[in-house]
Amino acid sequence: MISFFLPFIRMPVKLIKNLTIAIGLLAFLYACSNVAPRASENVVWDQQRDLLEELGAWQLRGRVNVRYNDENHTPRIQWQQLDENYNIRLWGTFNAGNTRIIGRTGSVTMEHDGELFRANTPEDLILQQLGYELPVSYLEYWIRGLPAPDSNADMTFNELNQLSLMIQDGWTINYIDPRQYGELTLPRRVEVTRPQNDIRLRFVGLNWVLNPEVN
Repeated sequence: MISFFLPFIRMPVKLIKNLTIAIGLLAFLYACSNVAPRASENVVWDQQRDLLEELGAWQLRGRVNVRYNDENHTPRIQWQQLDENYNIRLWGTFNAGNTRIIGRTGSVTMEHDGELFRANTPEDLILQQLGYELPVSYLEYWIRGLPAPDSNADMTFNELNQLSLMIQDGWTINYIDPRQYGELTLPRRVEVTRPQNDIRLRFVGLNWVLNPEVN
């Protein structure tokens, strides 16, 4: 057994030192080659995120199924967004009427069957008038496929490096059936759920118009 180590014992100290450094360097390079790519290396997502953040005006139309406890409504929805201003119209079966939510900087107004209601935030307004919590300020980002700012989000991507699942502030957002609009990929269907409150929003049949003429 000792005879096995004799060649190494007879080697000059400098050579042994150089050999040790070389082995260490090879081990480091091997370890680096096996590190999984970071999320920031998802070039497709980086480009998509930049384009979505630059999108100042958009419109969507479709339906939204709203489930809260034992209540279930599926109104039609039209959402117009121009920078921080928005105009959301809901009509059909939603509380048996026509509802419009108009957001401007620092104020939100709801028109429902001829009556006007006001609040400082859309969350306060929805809670006061409809009786449940909806993260309307976050939905502006989630519906497009962006995490809301000032809060951490866990994101999962499909085999095409497109966003398929996001979890943020206790809400889970699923993106289904992505469609191409020029350079942008936008979802045909979005599901927003929060199990602890038994709330689910299911946006379906979404058709998008980018940079529309907003009335």
